[in-house]
Amino acid sequence: MSLESQIMEEMKNAMRAKDTVALEALRAIKSGIILAKTEAGASDTLSADDEIKLLQKLVKQRKDSAAIFTEQGRTDLAEPELAQVAVIEKFLPAQMSEAEVEAAVAQIIAENGFSGMAAMGQVMGIASKALAGKTDGKTISTIVKKLLA
Repeated sequence: MSLESQIMEEMKNAMRAKDTVALEALRAIKSGIILAKTEAGASDTLSADDEIKLLQKLVKQRKDSAAIFTEQGRTDLAEPELAQVAVIEKFLPAQMSEAEVEAAVAQIIAENGFSGMAAMGQVMGIASKALAGKTDGKTISTIVKKLLA
């Protein structure tokens, strides 16, 4: 079952349950899929990698918004954003724990003999490709900085 058909099924269920938070998150995913399909030069279908990137982008947007709202003391606005994150994350593959990411990055550094902060860009490039969809770029970046420092 494609992501788009899963989203449509979940939207129907959310409408029946009158779950406005889930419905809003699912509509955002559907909108993102439609926009990605109708971009100039895009095909009618999205690859699994493109779907994962789209979902990660939506999660990141909501987490960033929630962080800003929390900084400003607006938990009333942050809570719905975080609730939407939970709905969107259901469609992402299982995320790696920080320890697993650290082990993977340490292995990449050891295999390629990288050392020092000058190698950060190279390590990030390899790690981002290897861990795509399994964790976010911010986590990878934090761990790479820690291990190369």
